[in-house]
Amino acid sequence: MELTGAMYFATESPVWGGGRAFYDPHATGRVLARAHLVTVQQFADIAAQEMYREPGADIDLVDALTQGRAVLGEGRYETLVCAGQVDDMPVLTFTAPWSMDDVQWVPPSPAYVRFLASGLLSAGAWDVEAVASYVAACPGAEGHWSERGIADLLSESV
Repeated sequence: MELTGAMYFATESPVWGGGRAFYDPHATGRVLARAHLVTVQQFADIAAQEMYREPGADIDLVDALTQGRAVLGEGRYETLVCAGQVDDMPVLTFTAPWSMDDVQWVPPSPAYVRFLASGLLSAGAWDVEAVASYVAACPGAEGHWSERGIADLLSESV
């Protein structure tokens, strides 16, 4: 699926060793995305883990669903966004409360680029060239990653 806005890489992930992906719904552009059908509780558990909260906690989705956005904290991944609908189902994600121009961009690590690009590729909507071109052009990756470099990472994981 494609959303309006922009994906960018910022902050430093202790797990991946580089920039994390964030979604800025107010930026001009398009975002390639892979959607997964999950229950409300599954979404709450995933979001809680990314927010360094205890899984199983109840996360209030009302503002995100009715107003399109809910800021649950100041940290990364503590802002819920409803990016639209697919088949009458809300497309929810989490991101940072800041915009992409308010933070320093950080290049993502090879392992993270491979993981993210493989996920987009598995959606079946784009080929390797389209995914590699898209990720290489995202702020934070641009100038650090080339289409060829990303395509090579994807071919290594096959």
